[in-house]
Amino acid sequence: MHKIDEKLANVTARLTQAALQAHRSDADIALIAVSKTQPAECLRQAYQAGQRRFGENYLQEALDKQQALADLPDIEWHFIGPIQSNKTRAIAEHFAWVHSVDRLKIAKRLSEQRPVTMPALNICLQVNIDGEDSKSGVTPEQLPALAREVNALPNIHLRGLMAIPAPQSDAHKQRESFIRMHQLLVALNETSSEAPTGKGPLDSLSMGMSADLEAAVSAGTTMVRIGTDIFGPRATPPTTPPHK
Repeated sequence: MHKIDEKLANVTARLTQAALQAHRSDADIALIAVSKTQPAECLRQAYQAGQRRFGENYLQEALDKQQALADLPDIEWHFIGPIQSNKTRAIAEHFAWVHSVDRLKIAKRLSEQRPVTMPALNICLQVNIDGEDSKSGVTPEQLPALAREVNALPNIHLRGLMAIPAPQSDAHKQRESFIRMHQLLVALNETSSEAPTGKGPLDSLSMGMSADLEAAVSAGTTMVRIGTDIFGPRATPPTTPPHK
């Protein structure tokens, strides 16, 4: 087993330092431990070290972990992977956040299938900020129309945007993509202020991973998704059906 408590402490220290340099409070930036392909015992170790938010990419794996960790209170589950239409019901029923919505069909299904006994499902729209063919996400040009339609749906709460920018080794280039994401969020809020929906302004940016945490914090992220630097190298992922 990796020394998860030490790794988690190191990431938390990085986050605190990055927030300090950006003249921000680290209390305004949520750390999501990306636990895909990691066994439930590793999540339990992170929980015992104080971590409460966990991000999962693969639905069945996540459901198995949720069952194995059902004795732990206050875990907040985030779905951050591609969403297939036949998986929306289980996602709507078992997660507090979904970061990877990129089309209206999926948002409608999540809205319709969210149990009315549960709080509204928090949603981020995934943006393909660098126009990569290999990445999911709506284009910046398509984003305003999709945001308007999703924001009008019941049982879900559009909170903000998510992105996985193209890998860059240069911190300035990393920051450029993150700044564009922040600008998109600001523009959406300026537009939506003309027609209030009662759900409040968008307040969330899900961006920044192990290699670019500092650049994301400096550009205004509110959620960083950290996997390798907490849990170590990934195990072999489960086979995932084609995206539908």
